[in-house]
This record gives sequence, structure tokens and C-alpha cells, in this order.
Amino acid sequence: MRPLLLLAPLGWLLLAKAKEDAKPEDNLLVLTVATKETEGFRRFKRSAQFFNYKIQALGLGEDWPGEKETSAGGGLKVRLLKKALEKHADKENLVILFTDSYDVVFASGPRELLKKFRQARSQVVFSAQELIYPDRRLEAKYPMVSDDGKRFLGSGGFIGYAPNLSKLVAEWEGQDSDSDQLFYTKIFLDPAKREQINITLDHRCRIFQNLDGALDEVVLKFEMGHVRARNLVYDTLPVLIHGNGPTKLQLNYLGNYIPRFWTFETGCVVCDEGLRSLKGIGDEALPVVLVGVFIEQPTPFLSLFFQRLLRLHYPRRRMRLFIHNHEKHHKTQVEQFLAEHGSEYQSVKLVGPEVRVANADARNMGADLCRQDRSCTYYFSVDAAVALTEPKILRLLIEQNKNVIAPLMTRHGRLWSNFWGALSADGYYARSEDYVDIVQGRRVGVWNVPYISNIYLIKGSALRAELQQTDLFHHSKLDPDMAFCANIRQQDVFMFLTNRHTFGHLLSLDNYQTTHLHNDLWEVFNNPEDWKEKYIHKNYTKALAGKLVEMPCPDVYWFPIFTETACDELVEEMEHYGQWSLGDNKDSRIQGGYENVPTIDIHMNQISFEREWHKFLVEYIAPMTEKLYPGYYTRAQFDLAFVVRYKPDEQPSLVPHHDASTFTINIALNRVGVDYEGGGCRFLRYNCSVRAPRKGWALMHPGRLTHYHEGLPTTKGTRYISVSFVDP
Repeated sequence: MRPLLLLAPLGWLLLAKAKEDAKPEDNLLVLTVATKETEGFRRFKRSAQFFNYKIQALGLGEDWPGEKETSAGGGLKVRLLKKALEKHADKENLVILFTDSYDVVFASGPRELLKKFRQARSQVVFSAQELIYPDRRLEAKYPMVSDDGKRFLGSGGFIGYAPNLSKLVAEWEGQDSDSDQLFYTKIFLDPAKREQINITLDHRCRIFQNLDGALDEVVLKFEMGHVRARNLVYDTLPVLIHGNGPTKLQLNYLGNYIPRFWTFETGCVVCDEGLRSLKGIGDEALPVVLVGVFIEQPTPFLSLFFQRLLRLHYPRRRMRLFIHNHEKHHKTQVEQFLAEHGSEYQSVKLVGPEVRVANADARNMGADLCRQDRSCTYYFSVDAAVALTEPKILRLLIEQNKNVIAPLMTRHGRLWSNFWGALSADGYYARSEDYVDIVQGRRVGVWNVPYISNIYLIKGSALRAELQQTDLFHHSKLDPDMAFCANIRQQDVFMFLTNRHTFGHLLSLDNYQTTHLHNDLWEVFNNPEDWKEKYIHKNYTKALAGKLVEMPCPDVYWFPIFTETACDELVEEMEHYGQWSLGDNKDSRIQGGYENVPTIDIHMNQISFEREWHKFLVEYIAPMTEKLYPGYYTRAQFDLAFVVRYKPDEQPSLVPHHDASTFTINIALNRVGVDYEGGGCRFLRYNCSVRAPRKGWALMHPGRLTHYHEGLPTTKGTRYISVSFVDP
């Protein structure tokens, strides 16, 4: 019998050990109210699942009473909670956390939550906040709080044992539209009820952090692959973060990181969740995209914009075009593009300047075209001021699978971008703590932001549901871009920005001149990257690396510098100006009024292009000079830079001469054998000639002393060259 006697205490020991090993979170239930599955609710669930919370959502499918921007309607939450607690009222060990969901994220797990709850030594703990709401007349009835703790009750989150919470809501007989905050406040302010239910407030934000009235108190705390929200005033790490009142945008910012969604060690750990892969999908099965193109003001490099649009890695038969062109200045370019390529798209709708449709109305029109057509899966809105340099941009945005998403675009060399990380109190730009890091690529991910512009992708399903209002681009007195974002925020739809790839950049429209024939030539300062793409030869970088430089004569170097477009536009600009010199020795354009070796030409300063030409020489010629003539450094100063015209019946050639320069740049602007015959340059000292200049290629040679040269006769057609006497 002794062995049998020993089994009993052993059984008790095993049972006790099992209780000891039981996870404390097994006795925790999280209840929340969500009448519909918003993006905020999905964020809440994702943060809860990250920590393995057990969540029960109440009220899905019910209509929310009152306006979502006010506390009206909170009575629904009390009614649903009271009903849900009926089956838990006698579970003395069950801890229930009741919290809002649309504007709440978890920052830590159940173990820490329960530990802090028990340390509070109360049966029910409500969140606390700085501001009293909704009845300020009750302030005098609140107990005073020592140590500068937060004094007033917040109903957005509370935790307690099931029986105590049942007592808390037992007296509720109100309407769904009544205030839950006022109901709980009156119970708390009744000393007898407060003691009977054993209620306290989380005065120092150890469990709950309400952001309203506390924005300056809360910062992100990064440490060893973890990220938390830290309350600086109390030096606490709250478990739940609540973006109550007007602080939803700050919660969006914090929710980009918490809980451990982005850290410096891991980067973005959720960016690949829920992707919509397009791999393996045939062209005919790809989603239909309506591309809205908006030309709202004179815009440089519009021809380049259309070229980039054509380069998108997306079948045009699955794309529709809506183009709003507000500018008569661009009418010919738009019509030429559509004449050449419009038939390649599934459909085209053009609203031109003659119709006089306002910016906001045109944008509403584009969005509504997609909204009204259920076969339209995505609406891709792009301003003409956007440089789409990543051909896969449309696929990359679709695969990210967001209702609204924008690719990061910045202006060259500046912090100016197409998103704001925060808003000021009056709804305008404010810089978030992470703005610069996102713009400069030190933090890479997919970010929930309050404002996007210029380019974005919207799901057609969102336009037909949450964003079904036909006027998205009017809101109070705001500009269309701000009105668009305000309306989206009002519908609780998140706007995301991705900087996971280099998608392109924004053009600067400042000081864009429209008084020339080819205005883009003057954009070398404002938009240097686009100027380079349009005008600098694609093999220039190879030449700079020494791979495409020829030396047809001693110390005469030959390399690619200009595109065909650059050559053509420079010639056309000069012919458009038309005031060619007479080719005689008297020349009022130069100092002294006398030219030893005259040519028929037009100087760069005559077309107000000398500043831009100097920039070109500094950026592209000076590096080649230093590469080809080691030890010589130039600032590319010049007195004379001009385009020369040679014609058999005008001026066919040029007599032998030295140039008034340290070195000379001679760029062929058209084609021998096509545009003219003959021509070229002969260096007499070396008896060496370059007889077939290549269009867009530059000859670089010393100007004085050693390279006495002449222009060989042009026998047919018209020859154009650009000449610069550098460092005279």
C-alpha cells in the first residue's frame, strides 16, 4: 500500500506544476468593437497577432451610430461589451482587455500586459489622459493625482477581471448613440462604485498611452532589433498605443515601426506580406489599368515623359489613357504622341485646353472613369512633372497590393518630395522625424503617410467602395492635392508610400521658360538629370572612362558628347533666331569690333544661352579635359561660344588660323554625306585632317601655338558646328 500512498501527493505535485507552467496569457481575452474591417482594424489585428493575443471582435456588420470623428456612438461599445461579458461574469481568473481597434496598436505582448496590470493592484485599470472629455464641468470631482500623473479617464482602453467588468457595465441602459466615456467617467467619479468595482487609472502610462494631449511626450525607442514607444515624462514603455482624438496621423507614424515592423537591424519585416504577385501571368490576364496623365502647367521634357510612359513594362493593350492637358503650349506634343501611339492603348480620352476643365474637376473625371467601369482594376495617376525612370514601376506598385500607394519621388539634390510625413495643426506640411531618412534612403520600406501627390496607384475596388464619392479633389478651400488626401483620410483609408526601389524623380517647374523654340535646352540648371538624358550622348560615360576616345591627329581628341536631339534642337534654335553674322571682319558683338577670322555664326549670348552653355562645359567638357590633358584644370571660361554655318554659296570654308583659346571644342551638329558634303578640319603642322566628323561628337584640341588649322570646304548642303574657345 505504501506505493499507492505515495501516488496521491505526486499527483497533486504534477497538477500544481501544470498550473505553474500554464501560460498566464491563457487567462487573457482581448475584446474590441469593429463594425467593419477597415485598414486600421487590420493593422490592430496584425499587431495583436504579432504577440499572439486572443482577439474577439464585437459588432462586425453593425451600423455605427453618430459621426466617427466624435465620441457619439460609443454607447454601442458598452452594449456589445455588456452582452459579451454575460458568459464570462463568473470567471474570476479571466482577465479581459477591452480596447478600441481602428486607432490602436499593441507594442508588447500579453506577459508584460498582465504583469503591469497586477502591479497596479486594482481589479480594473482604465487608461488615463491629459484632457477631460466630454464634460469639463466634472473636472473638480476628479481625485487629485500625485507625481504629475495623468488625471482624467480615457474610455478607449481598460483592463480588468471579468466579474469586475461585468459589474462595471451592469447599469448600462443607454442608447447606442450615447457617450461611453461619460458613462464610465460617472462611475469612476462615484467613490462608492469606484471602491466597489476597484477601479484605478493608469496615471503614468505604463499600460495605455493615449496620444491626444501627449504628442510631445512620446518618441520611438530603438534598441537591439526592438522598437517601442517611450513616454519621456514618465520614462515608461506603454503596452498599447491609442491614437485617440485628432492624433490618428501620429499613430500611423508610430505604427510604421511598432511592433517591430521596422528596425535599424532588420529593416522592414512586413513589406513582403500580402503581396499580389504578377509573375507567370500572361499579358492578357494582367489587371486593366487606367493611366491618368495630368499636364496642368508648362512642363519641361514632356516628350521625355511620353517616351518613359512608352517604356513601362506593362502591355499597352491592358492600359487605358486619360489625358488632361491644360496648356496650349503642349497641345502639339500631346496630339503627336496620340497620333503615333494612341492606337496601341485599349482606349484613349483626351481633355484638351480648349475645353477649359479645372485641375480638380479633371482629376475627378479621371478617377471616375475607373470607378464607373468594373473592369478597371487600378487607377494610376501621374503628373507630367514626374520622371518615370523605373520601367517596372507599375508592376511594382500593383504587387505591393495596397488600396492607395505612391512611389517616392524627389527633386534632384533636394529634400523636396511627393509626400509629407506629418501635418501641421492647420493641415499643411510638417516634417516627421523620419522624413529625411526616408527621402535619402536610410530607412527603406512601405510607409503609412498623411499626404501624397504627383503620382499614385488606387485600386478600382477602393474607388467603388470606401472612395466612392465622386468629388475626391474638392475639400473646403484646399488645393486639389491636399483635398484629395484630406478626403481619403476622412474615409479611414491609409495612403502608403514605398521607397523600396528608385522609381524616378520630380521635375522642377520653377522658372521654366516658354519663350524659345526648344525650351528644354535651358533646363540644365533646374533639371540636370533630365537634361543629361535628353541631350548628352549615351556613350559619354564610356568616353569619360577612356573607352571611346579617339585621337585622329596628334593631341586632337574625338569623343561622343551630344545626342541627335541636342544637335537638331541647337541648330533649329539658331535658325529660328535667324540673325546670322555677315562673315566679315567688322563684328560689333566682340570686344574691339574686329574679327580676324570671321565666320557666319550666332553667338550663344545672342540667344541668352551663355550661362547654360558654361554649365554644360563645366559639367561635361571640363572632366574630359582633365582626363585627356593630365595636370591641366579648367573652369571652362570662354569669351566666344557660337554655332557656325557653312554653305558652298555662303561661306564654304575657313582660312588657316590659331584659336583664341587654351583649348577648343568643336562639335559636329549634323551628318556628312547626308546633310552636306565636304567639310572637316585640317591641322597644318601635322598635315592631318578629320574629314568625316560624326554628328554629336566633339573634337578637342589646343587652341594656340601648336594646332594651326583650317576649315575644309563644304561642297554641298549646309554644315553646322558648335565652337567654344575655352580659357582664352
